[in-house]
Amino acid sequence: MIYQLDTSVHEWAKYERLILFDGVCNWCNAWVNVAIAHDPDQQFKFGTLQSEQAQHILRDLQLSATDYQTFLLLEGGRVYTKSTAALRVIRQLSWWWPLFYVGVLVPVPLRDVVYDFVARHRYQWMGRAATCRVPTQVERDRFV
Repeated sequence: MIYQLDTSVHEWAKYERLILFDGVCNWCNAWVNVAIAHDPDQQFKFGTLQSEQAQHILRDLQLSATDYQTFLLLEGGRVYTKSTAALRVIRQLSWWWPLFYVGVLVPVPLRDVVYDFVARHRYQWMGRAATCRVPTQVERDRFV
């Protein structure tokens, strides 16, 4: 799904590429680590869905502000969710990650069925942290 953000209302819309993720989800944090490791040009900034700004965005888009079933990719004032967001992120990464962008050929409803399955089971598979991720000193400038 793709949404448009009102850039006059949302301060985070100013970022060219911002990934908003579940900060207590170990699965999500692992993927943030992948994105950081394979983003040598530091195109992406990161923030948690638990933050006040992200909560405002979730409410405006009529998405759950407590039961996170997707991460958000804010890109040029647009908001992408689920498999579309994931594919847009991996397309920008280094190494062999962009090869997975071929998944864009799969119809969105089918891709999102897989995405939803993983989202429902991510805490079972990888666990949940007690608090949101705290960026390291090196990562600090990448987080908003």
